[in-house]
Amino acid sequence: MSTTLRRVGAVTTLAAAGVLAAAGIASAHVTVHPESYAKGATDGVLTFRVPNEEDTASTTEVQVFLPTDHPVLGVLVSPHDGWTPKVTTTRLKKPVKTDDGTITDAVSEITWTGGKITAGQYEDFDVAFGQLPDDTSQLTFKTLQTYSDGKTVRWIEQATQGDEEPENPAPVLKLTAERAGTTATATSSTSSDSTARGLGIAGLVVGVLGLAAAVFAVRRGAQRQ
Repeated sequence: MSTTLRRVGAVTTLAAAGVLAAAGIASAHVTVHPESYAKGATDGVLTFRVPNEEDTASTTEVQVFLPTDHPVLGVLVSPHDGWTPKVTTTRLKKPVKTDDGTITDAVSEITWTGGKITAGQYEDFDVAFGQLPDDTSQLTFKTLQTYSDGKTVRWIEQATQGDEEPENPAPVLKLTAERAGTTATATSSTSSDSTARGLGIAGLVVGVLGLAAAVFAVRRGAQRQ
């Protein structure tokens, strides 16, 4: 009977470890939030979440590259305690016509320095925009994350449809077909994805609880005997 208890206990421990590992993997990469906006959305905010993956070094610099073939217009960087942003603009190869005139320059890079993200922590960097492009289905924001030991992680890889997620994926903002009008509207995909992840982890937790209940039942049976 003790052998059976040990086996059930071992399975319970492994299942619990799987829940924790799944939660860690989901938050390990640099990501952009929300995960999607309507094409042509205006007056919104993009949040770049940067977690620290190193145990012995701190993140000291974050560089986010904005696409210029499908530019984000009217970019403004929110102040962030301890961090100093540097905004770089680039002349567009193809000017963008708007209701307020023709735009010839756009932000191509934002670099934050001076702060520190230590092990087990993350920072959110907010960027406001005036208008998103309406002629593409997604925007890729390649990002470089530099650590205090000199290591740089290049979040620049793009996933191909049908393939597994690359090791260092770039943050991607999906643009939906729905027109946002004059106010930026994040689509429901963010909440749906979050719900799906939550349900998946909840299912694992339920499994762990079921195994724990089995351990309890076996022990009660042993005591009655």
